[in-house]
Amino acid sequence: MSPETSVAATANGQASPAKLGEVLVDVRNLKMYFPITEGVMISRVVAQVKAVDGLSFHINKGETLGLVGESGCGKTTIGRCILQLENVTEGEIFYEGQDLTKLTQKEMSPVREKIQVIFQDPFSSLNPRMKIGDIIGEPIKVHGIIADKGEREKRVQELLSLCGLNPKFADRYPHEMSGGQRQRVGVARALALNPEFIICDEAVSALDVSIQAQVINLLEELRDEFELTYLFISHDLSVIRHICHRVAVMYLGHMVELAECDELYDNPLHPYTRALLAAVPIPDPTIEANRAHEVVKGEVPSPINPPSGCVFHPRCSLAVDSCSKDVPEFREIKPGHWVACSEV
Repeated sequence: MSPETSVAATANGQASPAKLGEVLVDVRNLKMYFPITEGVMISRVVAQVKAVDGLSFHINKGETLGLVGESGCGKTTIGRCILQLENVTEGEIFYEGQDLTKLTQKEMSPVREKIQVIFQDPFSSLNPRMKIGDIIGEPIKVHGIIADKGEREKRVQELLSLCGLNPKFADRYPHEMSGGQRQRVGVARALALNPEFIICDEAVSALDVSIQAQVINLLEELRDEFELTYLFISHDLSVIRHICHRVAVMYLGHMVELAECDELYDNPLHPYTRALLAAVPIPDPTIEANRAHEVVKGEVPSPINPPSGCVFHPRCSLAVDSCSKDVPEFREIKPGHWVACSEV
């Protein structure tokens, strides 16, 4: 392999070439298992919840990668692993070529300035006892970005204005603001340290549709203005299509499809991806009434005891006998379009 390229791994250890200067985040063979214990005085591990099971992907600088899937498929866990809020069971997470899983808490501190998060619930993620100005200014103070209190307050007002809020809101408490305003505060807090990479964990799912559009447009404007990179976690496929460059589809801790946004929506290959897209309502009632719906049979298996072979085979309309035994290779069907299905 030439020195100009690095291996941007994809699911099941398969690799796709990516220019070294373009890759910002490179996740390789990530596994996150949560132990289930029993006993009080002497506890023992009796099972493990396989939240993320051997997943790999990369994110290029300046792009937005969408991560979609049903609730419980491991989307948020991936975000928490990248943030190093969880100690990964296995795998590597490279940020600008540095393996975050090998760093101590002290060594992670300067990295945390570059990686920020916008949480799902705009109310529970804000301290109800702190004023908005203190919430946004706290990370600036903790990381020693601006020592002078007056300059720090000025910076907070700039961030509020940048996110479409009145600077006077710095003297308000979270309960005095609407849901959309609180989420804008969350965005302002994420920008306080001038990050390069922001994880948006269901950042608009708790908001009304009209407010969702405002926050999404704000995130797009900020991405273009400050050359930000996003990992956008969501179960809303309409939102994902609007803001993302590439989309990764997850099922039960595995990545089943990865492609450019328009390619995935226009030409979905994996049966699970097609079922997800078929569930998205169409605004035109005539088209909605006449189109064919592809309903996925059964229930999502338990991540404690996932199916053998392809994890989707118990619910798949294309499944054959080999699907229950062989783990499908995550292969590139066409340039940039990867899928984990032996029947495609």
